[in-house]
Amino acid sequence: MVKLYNTLSKKKEDFKPLKKEVGLYTCGPTVYDYAHIGNLRAYIFEDILKRTLYYNNYKVKHVMNITDVGHLTSDEDTGEDKIEKSAKEKKKTAWDIANYYTDAFKKDLEDLNIIPPDVYVKATETIEEQINLIKTLEKKGFTYQIKDGIYFDTSKLRDYGELANLKKVDLRPGARVEIKEKKNPTDFALWKFSKPEEKRQMEWNSPWGRGFPGWHTECVAMSHKYLGIPFDIHCGGVDHICVHHTNEIAQSKAAFGENLSRIWMHGEFLNLKDEKMSKSKGGFVTLNSLKKENISPLSYRYLILGTHYRSPVNFSKDSAESAESGLKNLQKRISELESGTGDVSPYYRERFLNAINDDLNTPKALETIWVLIKDDSLSDKIKRATVESFDRVLGLKLKDDRPEKIIPKEIDVLAKEREKARQKKDFAKADDIREKIKKRGYLIEDVESGYKIKKNDQ
Repeated sequence: MVKLYNTLSKKKEDFKPLKKEVGLYTCGPTVYDYAHIGNLRAYIFEDILKRTLYYNNYKVKHVMNITDVGHLTSDEDTGEDKIEKSAKEKKKTAWDIANYYTDAFKKDLEDLNIIPPDVYVKATETIEEQINLIKTLEKKGFTYQIKDGIYFDTSKLRDYGELANLKKVDLRPGARVEIKEKKNPTDFALWKFSKPEEKRQMEWNSPWGRGFPGWHTECVAMSHKYLGIPFDIHCGGVDHICVHHTNEIAQSKAAFGENLSRIWMHGEFLNLKDEKMSKSKGGFVTLNSLKKENISPLSYRYLILGTHYRSPVNFSKDSAESAESGLKNLQKRISELESGTGDVSPYYRERFLNAINDDLNTPKALETIWVLIKDDSLSDKIKRATVESFDRVLGLKLKDDRPEKIIPKEIDVLAKEREKARQKKDFAKADDIREKIKKRGYLIEDVESGYKIKKNDQ
């Protein structure tokens, strides 16, 4: 039985899908810049969730939104639209900015071996559905109009804030960004009016005036369109709990009489020097910047899997390099196992399932692999078949790392021996070992950090 922690109930629950096919919605990127590795941590956790469901023989319909309009710089109801702001700074169209960073995001997912969703849906593709949602809320008496847009009246919903365990006494003025005309500090924009002086690129006509949808409205309309209400699981980062997901639930309950999703799951932050990684603070780390430091995307994935998704990760260059070394060591150990047809070990499969089905406990799942590899009671073929089965969940491409893709042990030993000779300035011996390595089909290249070995394909 898969057990998942539900932020709504504040406890682990046995997972029982509503239908044969699991409905999964994950909050996607706001495509105004490259995703930083803190953003990408959430998508790794969601990928592990989906792979775990697959491993337990569930079918999954996965929908992810692309926010290409409506997300303001305050994350609430003030400031510039992030896409429009980026377009001005880079002297591009808003559409070009959104398309460029959407493609960059998809490339990051590919590099991290994240299975893409069944449906990518852009906010700009569902303007009609968002307007219809606001019309429904208007008919049911949950909206009001002020100078800058149409707002949701949170005081009309008795259990507003249940996801974040917010209490009305805590929602005093100033608790969130204030707009003087708002009835309550927690009220949020459903539709924002375009300012005449703004010259927006992305705006549409509506029954209330020309403008654009509020950020919190988009996900409700998109998930409802593709998954219905309620669906099984809604995921995102912990930063979405207090505002974005709380406001999604409010609209769903007001418009449809029930919660948007049955289970709400949230991944913790990735921290740099004990501070949450943030684009607004500048200096954030991208996947490409890790590559320039010779840290592979899969090594970053390995690093993230070493911590439970509900615990913060403190990221550093040392931790990244350690993960790079750890994954290479794992790949090497597996490459040394005899390949062939083997059965999956029932004992280790049960142990792995107990870990991964217990709210996606990836640290214990990784530990299971290392214990398995060192177990002398199992044959190489069983070990290899078992690890490759587990990798269907972990997604580290361990199955792809066959001996021909990994440096053989004898070559590695020769390379280390040659390096010792170089350190002693015994260059004749070093050259002799280089030739031995070459005859075995490999080339060794001296670099500033030591050496690199690669297959000689000529």
